[in-house]
Amino acid sequence: MCNARPFSGGSPISPLLALPFPAIDPVAVAIGPIAIKWYALAYVVGLVGGWYYARRLVAAEGLWGVVRRPTLNDVDDLIVWVALGVVLGGRLGYVLFYNLPLYLGDPLEILAIRNGGMSFHGGFLGAILAILLFARSRKLGGLVLLDLAAVVVPIGLFFGRIANFVNGELWGRVAPDFPYAVVFPTGGPLPRHPSQLYEAATEGALLFVVMALCVRAFGFRRPGLLGGIFVLGYAVTRTFCEFFREPDRQLGYLFGTEDGPLGGLTMGMLLCLPMALVGLVAIVLALRGATRPRAAAGESVRADAA
Repeated sequence: MCNARPFSGGSPISPLLALPFPAIDPVAVAIGPIAIKWYALAYVVGLVGGWYYARRLVAAEGLWGVVRRPTLNDVDDLIVWVALGVVLGGRLGYVLFYNLPLYLGDPLEILAIRNGGMSFHGGFLGAILAILLFARSRKLGGLVLLDLAAVVVPIGLFFGRIANFVNGELWGRVAPDFPYAVVFPTGGPLPRHPSQLYEAATEGALLFVVMALCVRAFGFRRPGLLGGIFVLGYAVTRTFCEFFREPDRQLGYLFGTEDGPLGGLTMGMLLCLPMALVGLVAIVLALRGATRPRAAAGESVRADAA
């Protein structure tokens, strides 16, 4: 989570120029001592929505060609593996990438997930590992399952970023001249970009549309293609949003400053660089046919000969 950064400009900024933060209770439902927060519901809705969409895609036989597709039961079981991978990977990623000194000093704090601290990049790697292990256990193509996950992941990203906004966390950089800047309760008196909404719109809604169009155009007949498109698309949209998002206080800018020519390098940008390269490589290999199953390649040769 980000924290307020002291303003170091010349003249003070009037919060009257910004929108007040909407009074949204982070607790969605409370029954006695049990409280369910919007953030937890975002995870649930993202996973359930992804599961439902994945089942629809698996049932569409025309999208698969000769590529072996998972069964509906496989999708039902896979969602459990992915959920564990996202939670464990997201937490471990935050510990390693964003606040390692704190957790080395107090290892038990790693278990205190209630205090916040999840990394998308860590959750992403955790989900990939879970999918590959599941594919191996069911003798399915790992790239095929990764492609399936890539199409549905934007659903979870959208709701997750909306939940970040409701929680008033991961807010944006100071934006004194932006007419729709928001004064966040945890961000001090300064108006800031609602960067969580930018991420919901780009990493979530925009990527969802892009992936939906790509799956209609290419199907799952070129393993690795859809996964590469998603990874590259996320790297680009996340890097764009990082220019409006306040870096974590304990890290700050890794290189440069906010007022510099490039706006300052953040950890989020750094982690997106290898993602973009992996995405590009996956797209090139898939388009060249290097990832196609042998049966599919054989079918292509026979078709050409005919």
